[in-house]
Amino acid sequence: MARTDNDTWEITESVGATALGVASARAAETRSENPLISDPFAQVFLDAAGDGVWNWYSASTLAPELLEAEPELALQMKAMVGYMASRTAFFDRFFLDATGAGIRQAVILAAGLDSRAWRLAWPDGITVYELDQPRVLEFKSSTLAEHGAQPACNRVAVPVDLRQDWPTALRQAGFDASAPSVWSAEGLMPYLPAAAQELLFDRIHGLTAAGSRVAVEALGPKFLDPEFRARRRERMERIRALMADLDPDREVPRTDELWYFEEREDVGDWFRRHGWDVTVTPSLELMAGYGRGAAKEVEDTVPGNLFVAAQRA
Repeated sequence: MARTDNDTWEITESVGATALGVASARAAETRSENPLISDPFAQVFLDAAGDGVWNWYSASTLAPELLEAEPELALQMKAMVGYMASRTAFFDRFFLDATGAGIRQAVILAAGLDSRAWRLAWPDGITVYELDQPRVLEFKSSTLAEHGAQPACNRVAVPVDLRQDWPTALRQAGFDASAPSVWSAEGLMPYLPAAAQELLFDRIHGLTAAGSRVAVEALGPKFLDPEFRARRRERMERIRALMADLDPDREVPRTDELWYFEEREDVGDWFRRHGWDVTVTPSLELMAGYGRGAAKEVEDTVPGNLFVAAQRA
């Protein structure tokens, strides 16, 4: 699963499979007794992709052998579903607040299987640009079309790798850099080297007019903490070994092999340095605010990401 320059993937492979895993968490939250979000299309993607380890969060039960060996696993999974639900609610609200204030262009970077263009109540006249690899966007649009779903806005797919010249592709798709816009970078930062993150923000800054807004799921200090990384890897290796015994045909991937563990500038600091007004919310604080706080026993398993909201003065 290790990354290479200019690598690509099917939806069931590499970074694509992680998008299915997030969809599984959104499907689980949507089915819950008191859902924070509603994503009726998450299960549609899972059904289209077929059975796989990405169905982990949406499984109705866990094998008793797993729970016996890892008694906190159910709490860990509940915490991760709560994290994904809170993350989704944060970006949903960010887009709706910005477009409700008059912004008419929205850009979703690394859109993956995000279905906001279909499921949010967008104001009239909104254009949503979705950027991602061609295979990912094609899987999403074709799957939802077969399901009879129609976008709730003027949705424009921009099939491009974010390591390429995506600003030119975005402009050619109709984006107007002279008008305010609202952007999201959700679930993206660990998959970018430090230099690519810097370039991404430089490009966003060059494409945004005054009044534009950007929301980023940024990496927190825990991401590079060697002790946290070691505990995470040890826990994952135990689960991988158990799953190999229970279901040899279903290998649990080492998702951290897809990430770039490199020192990089704090995202909030980057935007402040470039003249943006910034607020930062740690993940546990965000979850608590949405009533999705993790149990104390498993708080350490929740990603220590920071949710950055920035507005260009």
